[in-house]
Amino acid sequence: IKLKAEEQRKTVLESIKTAGTVVGTGITTLLENPSKILMATGGITLLALGVYSARGATQTAVKYLDSRLGKPSLIRETSRTTLLTALRSPVKTIRRYFFSKAEDSLQGVVLDPALESRLREIAIATRFTKRNYGLFRNLLMHGPPGTGKTLFAKKLAAHSGLDYAIMTGGDVAPLGREAVTAIHKVFDWSQTSGRGLLLFIDEADAFLRKRATEKIGEDMRAALNAFLYRTGEQSSRFMLVLASNEPEQFDWAVNDRLDEMVQFNLPTLAERRRMTYLYFDTYILRSAERRRPIKIGPFDFEKKCEELAQRTDGFSGREIAKLLAACQASAYASEDGTLTEEMIDKKFRDALESHRKKVEWRAEEER
Repeated sequence: IKLKAEEQRKTVLESIKTAGTVVGTGITTLLENPSKILMATGGITLLALGVYSARGATQTAVKYLDSRLGKPSLIRETSRTTLLTALRSPVKTIRRYFFSKAEDSLQGVVLDPALESRLREIAIATRFTKRNYGLFRNLLMHGPPGTGKTLFAKKLAAHSGLDYAIMTGGDVAPLGREAVTAIHKVFDWSQTSGRGLLLFIDEADAFLRKRATEKIGEDMRAALNAFLYRTGEQSSRFMLVLASNEPEQFDWAVNDRLDEMVQFNLPTLAERRRMTYLYFDTYILRSAERRRPIKIGPFDFEKKCEELAQRTDGFSGREIAKLLAACQASAYASEDGTLTEEMIDKKFRDALESHRKKVEWRAEEER
C-alpha cells in the first residue's frame, strides 16, 4: 500500500511538473515573440465578439419571429392565420387565401335602412382602399351595447379581404407599466399582416379617456400617449375601428384621429320584427338540419314573432337573439323536443325581468 501511494505521489508530481513546463514554455515563447501575443489577443477578442454577436442575432431573430407569428396578449380574437394553424389546416388556409370570395358586409346584420346604406358605403370604400393600396380611414362606432358593432366590424373585414383582430380597452389598465409595451406590440404585429388588418378595439373609452381628468393614472396616461403616437398618421397596413358606449369620454387627440363616426341605436319595431324572424329561423326552424330537430307546437309562430317584436321595445339585438336562443334550449330540454307557446312566453318574461334590472342598474349608475 505504501509503495502504491508513493508511486501515485510521484505520478502526480510528474504531471504538475510537465504542466508547469508546458505553460512556462508557452509564456516564454509569447514573450520572445510579440507577434504571437497580438495573435492570441486578437483570437480571444474575436471569439468573445462571436459569442456576443450570436447571442444578439438570436435575440433579434426571436423578436422578429415573435412580431410576425406571436399573437399579442391584448388580442382576444383574430382571423389572422398563424404558422401553427396553417400547418394544422393547410387546405383550409389555401382556400381562404386564394379562393375565398368577398362576403356581404351586412349579411346577418339587421340595422336601420339609413344606417345600412351608410355602412355599405364605408364597406365598399374600405374594400377598394385595400385593393388599391390606399390609406385606410379610422372609424368610430358608438351606441348602446348589443347593437351590432362587433358583428359589423367582422363582416367589414371579411368583405374587404382583411384579417381582423379584436382587443378590449378594459384589458389595458391591469397591465400597469407593461401596458405601453403591450400596445406597441399590438401595432407592430398589425403592421406585419400580409392581407392587411382591421384592428377593432371594443370599450375603447376604458383607456382612451381625457388626460386632464384626475381618474387617469400615470400608467394609463403613458398607454394613451403610446396609442396616440402609433396612430398619428393613417396607415395602408391596418384600419383602426373603435367601439364605445361613452365616446364623450375620449381624449380630444383621439377624436382628432377618427375619420368616420357612426351611431348605432337600439332597434325600432321594423328592425325588431326582422330580427325576431331571423333568429327564430336560425335557432328553431333550421334545427331540422341538426341531429335533433325541434318540433313546433300547435301555435302560429308568425303571429308569435310579431307579438315578440311588439313587446321587446327597448331590447338590443343581442337581447333578442339570446331570447330566441333560450327558447331553443328549452325545446331541447323538453322530453319530446317540442317548442310550445308557453315556453316562449316564460322565456320572454325572464328576458323582460333581466332587461328591467339592467335598466335600473344603469339609471342608478348615472345618478
